Amino acid sequence: MTATATTTRAPGAIALTVETTPLDDVRQLIPFLDARHPLLWLRRGEGLAGIGTALRLEFTGADRMRAATTAWAEVVSRSSVIDPLAKPGTGLVAFGTFAFADDSARPSVLIVPEVVIGRRDGRSWITRIRPLDNAEMPDRTGADTGRTGSTSGLGAVPNPQPTPFGDEYRLSLLPGALKKDGYREAVAAAVERIREHDLSKVVLARDLVGHLPHESDLRRALVELALGYPECWTFAVDGLVGSSPETLVRVDHGAVSARVLAGTISRGSDAASDHEAAVSLAASTKDQDEHGYAVDSVLAALAPHSSGLAASDVPFTLKLPNLWHLATDVEGTLSDGSTSLDLIDALHPTAAVAGAPTRDAVALIRELEPFDRGRYAGPVGWVGADGDGEWAIALRCAQVSENGDLTAYAGCGIVADSDPERELAETAMKFRPIVEAFG
Repeated sequence: MTATATTTRAPGAIALTVETTPLDDVRQLIPFLDARHPLLWLRRGEGLAGIGTALRLEFTGADRMRAATTAWAEVVSRSSVIDPLAKPGTGLVAFGTFAFADDSARPSVLIVPEVVIGRRDGRSWITRIRPLDNAEMPDRTGADTGRTGSTSGLGAVPNPQPTPFGDEYRLSLLPGALKKDGYREAVAAAVERIREHDLSKVVLARDLVGHLPHESDLRRALVELALGYPECWTFAVDGLVGSSPETLVRVDHGAVSARVLAGTISRGSDAASDHEAAVSLAASTKDQDEHGYAVDSVLAALAPHSSGLAASDVPFTLKLPNLWHLATDVEGTLSDGSTSLDLIDALHPTAAVAGAPTRDAVALIRELEPFDRGRYAGPVGWVGADGDGEWAIALRCAQVSENGDLTAYAGCGIVADSDPERELAETAMKFRPIVEAFG
């Protein structure tokens, strides 16, 4: 079925023309990406790879997600879309990443690529996007590409090809603004505040920093993340790269779902100790309490938008290559026509990345963390023309600047009986994906 929407462009507004066509099955998406500015959303070998930029929208402040919702609706209304596949991720899509804090200096963005190559359920496609007034998109792939005509008036557009990876590199990450001793002190201060005040949980993070060699190929790190953590969302949007295990929200034709993670323990060194670690996590009152706050915050945020919202009474243990998490899946049906952008606005920040109560936890984070989190712990993912989309929480990630500076983040949920030394060790476990991908 072909979906088409066209409107007259108002002065200053952006209008796009979009066409999706099937491809022979593409099993490797990462080689198609730009080495320095990749756009990626991938899990279990399926997802979206974006090339070039047809449109970039930036947002700041407390209403950044609401502003993005409005701007995206306007872009969609002014665009002409031909999408015979009508699958999640086909047609007009934007990759997005949003800052954690309302006052962050790092802008939140929606990026519409010039070309998207997608794969889902064993089927692949290519989507070509350009401003309506442009006769031809520039070739941003850096490859010797062929060109092909289009049935929808797109004219000559690039056929992207996979390109060889750049030279290998190794990067050492060192403590950033919050050193190990400072993190222990921050955890101790948070525990004291929780015991003395009406605060149940706060999530505190620390940072590692490094510098990438000139012209480093970010695709190398993405391959390491995708292969090492196939059950996670491996993402790259505007220099933010990582592999997140936590689905903030997924919207697909009226169905809404989320995966909540809170409560962590290191994997064992052998089968027996690994099983013992999982059992210990499931029995931990501290971790169960931490997890409960996170689940409650997601249910409370989604309830006004969803009917039949359901979550299991008891969390399950989720096994990742380096650790166990307590996890709960939440599912429901949208009842008010909300888009995925509406829902990330309603959900963010969850107790899994801020704490409970949210306002008090965010205030304490601002007091104890000596850095701007940027997009760490904010929503990252994609949205389609119909508002459906998939969004993770930006965890196990690093922000790479244009000059090669890299900042990685990892945090832990602090409750009344948290131990500073154990929480520090947990951050080291959570840094492992990024440290190994770049090291």
